[in-house]
Amino acid sequence: MTIAKELEISQDTVQDVEENVILPPSNLYSDEPPLETELHLEEIILLLKCLKWLWRDRTDFYAAGNLTIYYSSKKVRNEDFRGPDFFVVLDTERKTRKSWTIWEEDGKYPNLILEILSPSTADTDKNFKKKLYQDTFRTPDYFWFDPESLEFAGFHLLDGKYEALQPNAQGHLWSQQLGLYLGIYQGLVRFFTADGQLVPTPEESAEQQAQRAERLAAKLRELNIDPDTI
Repeated sequence: MTIAKELEISQDTVQDVEENVILPPSNLYSDEPPLETELHLEEIILLLKCLKWLWRDRTDFYAAGNLTIYYSSKKVRNEDFRGPDFFVVLDTERKTRKSWTIWEEDGKYPNLILEILSPSTADTDKNFKKKLYQDTFRTPDYFWFDPESLEFAGFHLLDGKYEALQPNAQGHLWSQQLGLYLGIYQGLVRFFTADGQLVPTPEESAEQQAQRAERLAAKLRELNIDPDTI
């Protein structure tokens, strides 16, 4: 074989290798479709607002909604990614991200995922995604919720398999990962503390404080004490 021929074969081999090597991409943008209904949007915003308000002094978690999770650097070109409606990652830096890219986040997957069902996604959420979150993501807590029928279910990963969570007397399901209950309140899923108290939004919290202040002022007036003097 001539040297020229050997060089030609070598160049072809290098080209084949280069075409088949997929370097892990970085700084990927989320690639999720628009939310299906206004209820989907309202639910996601509500969960995000409540958790971020409750954990406003914490810097060790990340919560997002309708954001792409890229979980395979080798197959990202083949759409090997998912975008849960709501998810929480613990023991990570609290900062803004364009997406959640596993190989750029020390291999961390969500600790909790909640999917909002719709007629077009329910089967996927209950079967394909449940298996994916169980076997690949290994996400400890998985919930789904249908804002139309109010179907609500939760699962906890035990010995590698999802076990259905049993509701308490109020119909709430416990998340071991968050240390909170999740339950339906006024038609949407909300967080509840371990002692059953509703986790408020910032607006609800401000209203509660205003009501407490007004009750205190009224009590002082009953005692002929000017609230402005205190």
